[in-house]
Amino acid sequence: MKNEANFSRGLEGVIAAETKIGGIRESEGIYHYRYYNAVELNKKRSFEDVWFLMFRGHLPSEAERAEFTEGIFDVTLPEEVREVLPILARSGDTSYLNWMRSAISVLGAAYGCRPVTDASPEDMMRDAMRMVIAFPMILSSLYRLSQGKEPIPPRPDFSYAQNYLYMISGEPAEEKQNHAIERYLISTIDHGFNASTFTARVIASTGADIGAAVVGAIGALSGPLHGGAPSRALAMLDAIQTPDRAEAWITDAVEKGERIMGFGHRVYKVEDPRSKLLKEVAKGMEEPIVDLAIEVEEIATATLARLKPGRKLFTNVEYFGGVVMEGCGIPRDMFTPTFACSRTVGWLSHILEQAGDNRLFRPRSLYKGKELQPIPD
Repeated sequence: MKNEANFSRGLEGVIAAETKIGGIRESEGIYHYRYYNAVELNKKRSFEDVWFLMFRGHLPSEAERAEFTEGIFDVTLPEEVREVLPILARSGDTSYLNWMRSAISVLGAAYGCRPVTDASPEDMMRDAMRMVIAFPMILSSLYRLSQGKEPIPPRPDFSYAQNYLYMISGEPAEEKQNHAIERYLISTIDHGFNASTFTARVIASTGADIGAAVVGAIGALSGPLHGGAPSRALAMLDAIQTPDRAEAWITDAVEKGERIMGFGHRVYKVEDPRSKLLKEVAKGMEEPIVDLAIEVEEIATATLARLKPGRKLFTNVEYFGGVVMEGCGIPRDMFTPTFACSRTVGWLSHILEQAGDNRLFRPRSLYKGKELQPIPD
């Protein structure tokens, strides 16, 4: 009976570990990176500053920022990785996250990542830094190769956000696009013990190397219930077409038992603060889809309140996140992989923290099968 009392389906409400990386105040609509409000950080700091904060525990001084960013993109991928990328891009699979799992495995081996139980803190930090830098280089290379184009190396004078758009398109992006994608990337660095972050920590707790933990996190993110909805939220807008069709479309979908993509969240009972932030970012992009998205949001929220009384369904990060990425020219099948680029900083922050004060995750299961039976003769 004790086991049954402790049982929580999907680990709902279970506290599995302590962390200093960040947290969520679900009833207040607040999430934070370390000890700073993540939305306020987003408005005042660069991606590199927040990356520094997550890895080192404090915001950088000017000198620390210069040291952290110097030569950060004056790098090339290991030869073993460069050789495997065309093979992956020519495979029958068309999922960039599936390709990334294989590529990051090769990257970890090429870097000689050691089990976290054997690696020094300095070695793990070095490997974590290199993995964050390599991630957008690998992803953009896979995209271009799949399109029959040559990969574009990063520019040392560009920021992380600038380089990401540049390495995909081959041309420097407009300032408003660079600004928008940086805001998106900062907004999605970390968000509590979500499925992929928890997966990364579980793998790290076994003593596996950093590469293995990131590969596992990518696998968790590839599931449609975790990271696969931004493009489907835009597909909904495509189907609705004009605001006057929204109420009927939403009503029909709800009556059919279909999920309204981009609405609702497992944790928040109020509006997702990331959605509010990205809505403002989207407004500054002056793209045609933005007006449609805002009008549909208002109609859908009212319609869902009428059809599902008692449930508070607001837009989540995927709704306006998709709008922002579309405005930045990112292909829809690259939406979730783009999410993974920034979340890699969060994953690795948790992996480093887990390795620093480790205890193997070993929960128990609740057996619900038949009573033990005698073995037949």
